[in-house]
Amino acid sequence: MSRELAALGRQTPRRTVLLCTEGTYPYASGGVSRWCDVLCTELSDVDYVLYVLTGLPEVSVHYELPASIREIVHVPLWGTQDPFEYAFAHDGLRDVLRRRRRTTRGIIERTFLPLFARLLGALRDGDGSVKTGGVLHAMWRYFHRHDWNRTWRSPSVWESFVANALHRDVNDRELLPHEQPRAEDLTMSLRCLRNLLLPLAGAVPRADVVHSTVAGSASLPGILAKHEHGTPFVLTEHGVLVRERYMSMAADELSHHTSRFLARLSVLLARLSYSHADAIAPVAEFNQRWEIALGADPDRIETIYNGIDTAVYRPRPKPSSRSRPTVVAAARVFPLKDIETMIGAAAVAREALPEVQFVVYGSVEADPCYVARCRALIAKLGLENTFELAGMHSNSAEIYLEGDISVLSSISEGVPYAVLESLSCGRPVVATDVGGVSEILQGYGTLVPPRDPRRLGEAVVALLVDDARRMELGRQGREWVLKRFQTEQTVDAYRRLYGRLAAPLLEARPGDPAAAPAVVVA
Repeated sequence: MSRELAALGRQTPRRTVLLCTEGTYPYASGGVSRWCDVLCTELSDVDYVLYVLTGLPEVSVHYELPASIREIVHVPLWGTQDPFEYAFAHDGLRDVLRRRRRTTRGIIERTFLPLFARLLGALRDGDGSVKTGGVLHAMWRYFHRHDWNRTWRSPSVWESFVANALHRDVNDRELLPHEQPRAEDLTMSLRCLRNLLLPLAGAVPRADVVHSTVAGSASLPGILAKHEHGTPFVLTEHGVLVRERYMSMAADELSHHTSRFLARLSVLLARLSYSHADAIAPVAEFNQRWEIALGADPDRIETIYNGIDTAVYRPRPKPSSRSRPTVVAAARVFPLKDIETMIGAAAVAREALPEVQFVVYGSVEADPCYVARCRALIAKLGLENTFELAGMHSNSAEIYLEGDISVLSSISEGVPYAVLESLSCGRPVVATDVGGVSEILQGYGTLVPPRDPRRLGEAVVALLVDDARRMELGRQGREWVLKRFQTEQTVDAYRRLYGRLAAPLLEARPGDPAAAPAVVVA
């Protein structure tokens, strides 16, 4: 640590940041998890409490957690019978039984249903205002005293949901008879709403700043803390969740009604996130067009690019064991990475370079069905000796050194670490032009349209056969990363952001209303 930073650490009180993640750190690998780990490791002058939303309860830690992480609050959205198992795990059985006894039909109809009706109206209208955040805050307060399951399973709640069901499409067109939701559609939609709002079921730890990694359910603790304590709320977007929700709708095995309902819920959560965030820090300028279109205040947006450790990711010779022309990829094998297009590109590249080899390093556990599809496509195209799903690598820096170039075939990205790491290792990149990829690649490789295996394969061949161009792009790419994308630059930007937002609360006197300026909603 430099003398200046050491002095800063002595002069500034330690801050506590509630870092809210969804399906990522510390229970999964990937770019967002890498970003979280860097932040928690390098900001050693900050105490972090992790508020982690996962799909299912059975998880294991994928990282060696730094000392700055004081506590982990784990909230699985699915797979539990009662939030008492996690959200209220600190409560005794007596508290749980007391909440259940209080939760009568009369209480539900007098107290919860009016809030529920207002939430459904906001969902229908896409009203992500601070007032709608106040409705969620009131629901959260309600669940401090009343039972989660007994409320959501009440016949009154079901009847209210059915009566307020979205019978019109996004253009306010009345749905045709065959488009009307079935009972199972409404059941699934209500179940999704209940589970994606599960952060309303438990306590939100006190912190100086709440920092969410996605404009979705993980933003709810920030919205609640904003209303309850006036806590500053930071939102960092890597990919844009609403965009990815729209892209996945066609592949989902959900009904038309449930897909549309989830899309509207995603829009509502995004709008709520943007309206409550004191600072929106996307990792790419690309994200801003979606954020502003969904109501974000441009004056609150500050792009903070990802950074990497350029001393770890540095150019070194290709190992002799990789004698063939080799293309490497660092990617989890799941649909957003579109490995199927990469497989198709390998078939195209093999037409010109029979000895070409593609090696993908990344988890094959995220989506077993998709992995099976990829393996079937490899076999169908006869690429068993050309395309390898190699699983996790023990040293991510060595992934890029094994190749002559790297490839990224995603259909959605923020600022992928894989591109920065490859450039830092002196390996140019062939990548799809999605998200913030063009902002960081800057010509030190080749951009192609997504879902176009022929263009991707031809671009791979063009770089592999041109040794002089490939080497020069690798050298220039390394210089570009050294100039703009080092870890210290990213970490310092977040340190300044935390300090700016937390300073008014830290300076407020105990008992001064300014110490907890609650948001009042009429």
